[in-house]
Amino acid sequence: MVANNKLGFGCMRLPIKNADDQSSVDIELFKKMVDTFLARGFTYFDTAYVYHHEQSEAALREALVKRYPRDAFTITTKLPTWRIKKEEDLERFFQEQLDRLGINYFDYYWLHNINANDIEIADRFHCWDFIRQKQKEGFIKHIGFSFHDMPEMLDELLTEHPEIEYVQLQINYLDWEADNVKAHANYDVCVKHGKQVIVMEPVKGGVLADVPDEVKRSFKKMHPDWSVASWGIRYAASLPAVFKVLSGMSNYEQLMDNTDYMRCFEPLNEVELKTIANAVDIIHSQITVNCTNCRYCVDGCPKHIPIPDYFKLYNHFKQIGGESGGSSKPLVAQYREMSSKEGVSKASECIKCGRCEKSCPQHLEIREYLKAITKEVENLH
Repeated sequence: MVANNKLGFGCMRLPIKNADDQSSVDIELFKKMVDTFLARGFTYFDTAYVYHHEQSEAALREALVKRYPRDAFTITTKLPTWRIKKEEDLERFFQEQLDRLGINYFDYYWLHNINANDIEIADRFHCWDFIRQKQKEGFIKHIGFSFHDMPEMLDELLTEHPEIEYVQLQINYLDWEADNVKAHANYDVCVKHGKQVIVMEPVKGGVLADVPDEVKRSFKKMHPDWSVASWGIRYAASLPAVFKVLSGMSNYEQLMDNTDYMRCFEPLNEVELKTIANAVDIIHSQITVNCTNCRYCVDGCPKHIPIPDYFKLYNHFKQIGGESGGSSKPLVAQYREMSSKEGVSKASECIKCGRCEKSCPQHLEIREYLKAITKEVENLH
């Protein structure tokens, strides 16, 4: 059976050896996952300069590039737009990425995380012209950008830059109509401009793999053999303009699950979509912080606060009713263990610099949530 090529291997959440060190990629396990992914007919790998503390591209070279002929796979990587300080940085980053990956051209190359904060950088340093020129020179086959902002801005960008071929969007069933993400509206803009869409965060950083029990029961009642996480990927892959759906597979079991059902993928039907709509209502009622654990906020935090980890714990804390739930003591103990580690700061040590919020693709009010965690979890006796 020929694989449904809508599945892409996202290399932002690779298997790691040390949970406290995102750079500790388990290369041997990653090799095994790469081998199976290719053997099952899939070829698309998505990485970026900053993933895994700048180790993702090098890991992909070791697990994939050094071990397979160049025509056996396709690679996407991204220019770290927000790190550009002068125009010469464009060539420096580009050449460094070619070297890290051990290749002489990119199949796909994006401007990374285009939003209202970074668009001025992309324009001032002529990033659009740069990737177009590299495409003309044969160093890039296809150009695009990943986007985390409002549809009005996306419409302007695609009008100004008709040369762009692809747009990478955050799309999942929980964010489809969310005001802070506007996934549906952004998707419609891409359709309007005739652009194909690559989907990131189809399982919302693992949030949609760990849904409330009521949702799990409804999913399993309809399809006992489907994994909970697969509903998110199937939802995104069912959209007609979607070219690829990226899954950040962190272990071999996730890879086997994804490649199993995507080899014989069929779009969701109306009954299945209705089941998802009901699930959205339930999940929204129980999630306080819509964090995807991308960890962009952590990389720029001067106090090294593990913001996504605290948010995950805080969501669980609120789901059990907080202090009034009677089951909060283990979570408070877990918070204290997290925050007592060397080099880690408590939520209350936030200096409110705002760097985290500028880098957050979800546009979360991170400083306000840290204040709430301080009051409701950290100070709970």
